[in-house]
Amino acid sequence: MGFTQRQAAGKFTRDEASAFIDRLQVELQDAEPAPSGSRVATAQASEDRELADIPTERLAAELRSRGWMVRKA
Repeated sequence: MGFTQRQAAGKFTRDEASAFIDRLQVELQDAEPAPSGSRVATAQASEDRELADIPTERLAAELRSRGWMVRKA
């Protein structure tokens, strides 16, 4: 992704964050969706269903234990 050490630590200026979000949105629009019958799409759907069954608090606790910062949106 080409981040600097500061950015890799999650510290972006407002302009950097805006530019990065814009770049991601353009890439997302240009990306072709995976065929619905592909193994990747099927595996992703299976993982999504598994995660949907786990309580939010438990997921947040697991992420915190791995060093992530979690907050309500």
